[in-house]
Amino acid sequence: MTTLDPAEVFRQEASELFDALEGALLDLGLRPDDRDLVDTAFRALHTIKGSGAMFGFDAVASFTHEFETAFDRVRKGEIKPNQDLISVALAAKDYIRALIEAPETTDSVIGDAILDDLHHLVEPDGDKPTEAHPVEASPAAAQPRVGWQLHLEFDSDILRNGSNPLDLLDDLGKLGACFVMALTDDVPFLDELDPEHCFLKWDVTLHSDCDRNAIDDVFIFVQDEMKLDCRPLAAAETPLLAAEMAPPLQPAAPVGELRPSEQATAASQPAPAAEKKREDSKRPDDKANATVRVQAERLDELMDRVGELVIAQARLSQLAASTDDISIKAIAEEIERLAASLRDTTMGARMVPIGSLFGRFRRLVHDLSRDLGKPVDFVTSGEDTELDKTMIERLADPLVHLIRNAIDHGIEDTASRTAAAKTDIGRIEIAATHAGAQVLVTVRDNGAGLNTMRIRAKAEEQGLIAPGAVMSDQDIHQFLFHPGFSTAQVVSALSGRGVGMDVVKRTIEAMRGSIDISTAPGHGTTVTLRLPLTLAIIEGLLIRVGEGRYIIPLSAVEECAELTAADERERGRDFLNMRGDLVPFVRLRSLFDAAGEPDRHQKIIIASSGETRVGLIVDQIIGSHQSVIKSLSKLHSDVTMFSGATILGDGSAALILDVAQLIAAGQGLAEKPLKEAA
Repeated sequence: MTTLDPAEVFRQEASELFDALEGALLDLGLRPDDRDLVDTAFRALHTIKGSGAMFGFDAVASFTHEFETAFDRVRKGEIKPNQDLISVALAAKDYIRALIEAPETTDSVIGDAILDDLHHLVEPDGDKPTEAHPVEASPAAAQPRVGWQLHLEFDSDILRNGSNPLDLLDDLGKLGACFVMALTDDVPFLDELDPEHCFLKWDVTLHSDCDRNAIDDVFIFVQDEMKLDCRPLAAAETPLLAAEMAPPLQPAAPVGELRPSEQATAASQPAPAAEKKREDSKRPDDKANATVRVQAERLDELMDRVGELVIAQARLSQLAASTDDISIKAIAEEIERLAASLRDTTMGARMVPIGSLFGRFRRLVHDLSRDLGKPVDFVTSGEDTELDKTMIERLADPLVHLIRNAIDHGIEDTASRTAAAKTDIGRIEIAATHAGAQVLVTVRDNGAGLNTMRIRAKAEEQGLIAPGAVMSDQDIHQFLFHPGFSTAQVVSALSGRGVGMDVVKRTIEAMRGSIDISTAPGHGTTVTLRLPLTLAIIEGLLIRVGEGRYIIPLSAVEECAELTAADERERGRDFLNMRGDLVPFVRLRSLFDAAGEPDRHQKIIIASSGETRVGLIVDQIIGSHQSVIKSLSKLHSDVTMFSGATILGDGSAALILDVAQLIAAGQGLAEKPLKEAA
């Protein structure tokens, strides 16, 4: 049995709290009057402080307490957060994260400096009272606080979530003498009573001189699961005799039971109408949306086992096809159905909303906007689009480079935008959407756009193209991904060395994806990443070329047709007329140097990548095939026509074709006769 390290559990939970804290602080910079954001930030801080002390992270608890104390004036509404305060608070959050994840890299001097900056912003010298100018207490403040009147309503599922309202009432009683009255209007009849459903509400009179923050701290962990009405008691409402006679809060009863005072109160309440109670108590037997933490390595191992099962199932299906035994065929079909279901379930468990990745870039945009002096709005859409967790991890670095380039090179400074009659604030948009078996991730800016002539001149200067060569704008833009290529006039700390965009291209192509660039001079640039849903298992089309068998990803296949003598030939190039559209095609036998004579009735497969289509001529289309992707060895890293390999049912290997590379090869073969003729 594996025993989890409590400290590691705390680190995982703290990571989620840091994301919530950072998001709240960034939103607070945009909406400084939003009280909910302040409460969210304080709940995250309070949880980190309490859990840190519990698990022995004393330095974390100490620093977070100082952070919380300094930030308290924001919570009380005494000061309004500004960008300077948000920046220091974000630095404090980074320091706390470092104390948890890598304490050996931190220095207390850094923490002290951050707290000094924070105190300076929330407690400027001009706000501190002095002896020469004493602050007079207001009439309301001069009156002693005599207590609070509370009304508590908890969500019905609070018991299922692990919280006990009676424990919270006990904690409230520690602040002072309490008089608690249970409200039982919503309690159903016994035969309809769900013991895990909270039906009670409470009115509480608290006799204490504590402030409102002390009461909020009692319910800080359940604030999202309750409604709390709280108002101070006036002296006329609580005479001394009432305060002296108020009974102390009684010990908590087990969940589902009532204290004696509550039983008496319940007995004095009028019986509710049966019809109303029965209608209100009827609800669907919903299951709690519980989640379980699973190590990523275990999911990867499970995916490997499912892949092996898919291969074994393919072998079983092939054996069943060669026999006349009906029972074996039935078992093979059942195993195929179960294997497909298990594959889909396992792949679904690995799918993660891409919004978890988008959230990381808010801080990046915030910091770059501040450092470069360029106001930038950051907008995201399609956060619910799901992608394999491995894909999301590998997608982070390319998006960082694209965003940095968009802000540094794409977005103009304020003066240039004003001169161009554009808004002072730039805009970066990231969007994700499903397109068949692909996910499209788009990074768009409203900057100056790409300077195609400058890119071409730089490419000619570096000898990448011959002067005067005929190239489309889209092909010229692809030079931005060439190693060492940069059009920046000055090398800065952010960019200019040409070592970012080539990383983007290599990473995306390694993920079997492609990149499209479109630009409108003066209006911005759009970079679209086309990615497969997963890197583990794909649906493929099994084909034969000569004696070799290959897999084409089914997501890239548009249709299949038979090659006929009526196919058009124009200026030495091969074309297929597909309902009026001329599609160039490539003979894979020639491309792969296949031995032997071609089949008499060859087939053509129309494949696409982005908006480009090409026909692939093959000898035979065998059928669909679930392909477990196996990476090629480093010895085959220069073989660009294939993105991987898979194991077939008979145990032999089949290479998986890279459609984007085949399309590029097809375009090159189609243009070659023209160049020779010229």
